[in-house]
Amino acid sequence: MRSKDEIGANVRELGLPREKTVESGDGTSSSFGAGGESNVISGGKRGLVFLGQARWNFDIEDLLRASAEVLGKGTFGTTYKAVLETGLAVAVKRLRDVNLGEKELREKVEEIGRVNHENLVPLRAYHCNREEKLLVYDYLPIGSLSALLQGNNGVGRTPLNWETRVTIALGAARGITYLHSQGSSVSHGNIKSSNILLTNSYEARVSDFGLTRLAGPSTTPTRVAGYQAPEVTDPHKVSQKADVYSFGVLLLEMLTGKAPTHSLSNEEGVDLPRWVKSVVGDEWTSEVFDLELLRYQNVEEDMVQLLQLAVDCTEQYPDKRPSMAEVTTKIEELCRRSVEDRSGDIIDVGDEEGGVGLGSTAT
Repeated sequence: MRSKDEIGANVRELGLPREKTVESGDGTSSSFGAGGESNVISGGKRGLVFLGQARWNFDIEDLLRASAEVLGKGTFGTTYKAVLETGLAVAVKRLRDVNLGEKELREKVEEIGRVNHENLVPLRAYHCNREEKLLVYDYLPIGSLSALLQGNNGVGRTPLNWETRVTIALGAARGITYLHSQGSSVSHGNIKSSNILLTNSYEARVSDFGLTRLAGPSTTPTRVAGYQAPEVTDPHKVSQKADVYSFGVLLLEMLTGKAPTHSLSNEEGVDLPRWVKSVVGDEWTSEVFDLELLRYQNVEEDMVQLLQLAVDCTEQYPDKRPSMAEVTTKIEELCRRSVEDRSGDIIDVGDEEGGVGLGSTAT
């Protein structure tokens, strides 16, 4: 991982123009951040295009000078944490393998920018020309659910208690449900724990929505095989019921603490739906759950119900899976019951014979 690098140095290698002005909708130039009433401040071919209610006061020149740290390299490109000279931190995704024409790309990116929900990571701005495509998002310092569940192979990771996990699951479900409500053909297409980002209060924000529509035919989502529904043959054409399957795998990951198979190669991970069904059989057992969850009292029934929901989501046949709206409703019921029944009792090391003793948890 690179730190204290300059994103500008990387970008300039690809010939990204360095402009200090942006064009308004009528083609005239103005100082960036001057505002106006328009929700979209167009940057034409060379500047930043700000979307929605974004009113950040920086331009492409500031972004080029920002210190940058690589956060990750994923399906659609590399994501950086960019810290501007003002101290503002943003997340910048540099797209790769985008074969769309510039006009079509801009139209699709602006469609993404119009999607607004509290459980989705909003697209704040973009820059695109023939050489370079950049998407600018809010930076969420806690990082991804994947990093908390699987970071450093589990060594030194932040334990998540039951209440936090089910709240994260609910937030992610609400975000995906909102996407699905935009039309029967609208899906996420790349649901996985690394695309569930967390706020400082551990609220879920779903990221990377809409990006499958931008990728070229040669771009195949990576690290998604373990989440991919069995009926999916083209990763660029994923149905809403396939999203439900992926979300079910995500729930299993949160409940078991195990990473799903990342690819068809020999990477670490398991086929979570198959493993859970083989362990559980006809009778639910605590062996399937993450040990960190077993130290909480009075939540076993809720854990089993969420596990059953995850199994329902990962049914082999799409028509047997619930909709995301139904999934969200069931998790909401679990959350309400968890709050009502929560006693706050935690099994400490040595408190009960045969009990599972672990260190204290964080949120």
